[in-house]
Amino acid sequence: MSRDRDFTSVGRALAAPARSAFLNLLMDGTRRPAGELARAAGVSASTASEHLAVLVDAGLVTCEARGRRRYYALAGPRVATALEALGALADPVPVSGYRRSREMRTLAAARLCYDHLAGRLGVALTDAWTHRGWLTDRESLTLADAGATGLRALGVDVDGALRARRPTTRACPDWTERRTHLAGALGAAVGTRFLAAGWVVRHPSGRGLNTTDSGRELLRETWGIELTDRSPAT
Repeated sequence: MSRDRDFTSVGRALAAPARSAFLNLLMDGTRRPAGELARAAGVSASTASEHLAVLVDAGLVTCEARGRRRYYALAGPRVATALEALGALADPVPVSGYRRSREMRTLAAARLCYDHLAGRLGVALTDAWTHRGWLTDRESLTLADAGATGLRALGVDVDGALRARRPTTRACPDWTERRTHLAGALGAAVGTRFLAAGWVVRHPSGRGLNTTDSGRELLRETWGIELTDRSPAT
């Protein structure tokens, strides 16, 4: 059996700015109605429907009907991982205006990569946990016993992550930091805990996250992490 892959169908599905805008919005793991995606991409409802049908046919996006409305989401964490990795190769969207510049700074500082923490926050936590021996091997990010104990103490559902059918840990390429952050079932459990505890909150504009005062205190006092503002990644 050939191990080669035909990338053309996926390439065609990605080859439109509107579809790229849709996928960027859905990278935080949310389900969004077609109308919201159309407004964000600056296209008509009919045009958005055509683009979304292409993404669904390519297996990149799923569609769920709720009454008269249709909601769209990424087709799972594998798609999010592939798109995050492609982000390291893709050109950045041109930043024009103060509002867009702030949005890009927010994404670079902290964001959800489908269901786990990414950006400087995700990479800094991965670095700190590797340095402490909570995660071993910077390439595979295997969970150590000390890490399981430490994360349980934070309220992270480690046992649920260990029982999950998906890999417990995985190194996910971070397109803004050009390094890896923690993904997999454990990464998702960490993301869920940070949101539930109020250490991060979703940014109103999309997939970006804001670190709260309690979150910054946790990062500083527990792992010595100070997140400073920087210009958007280019």
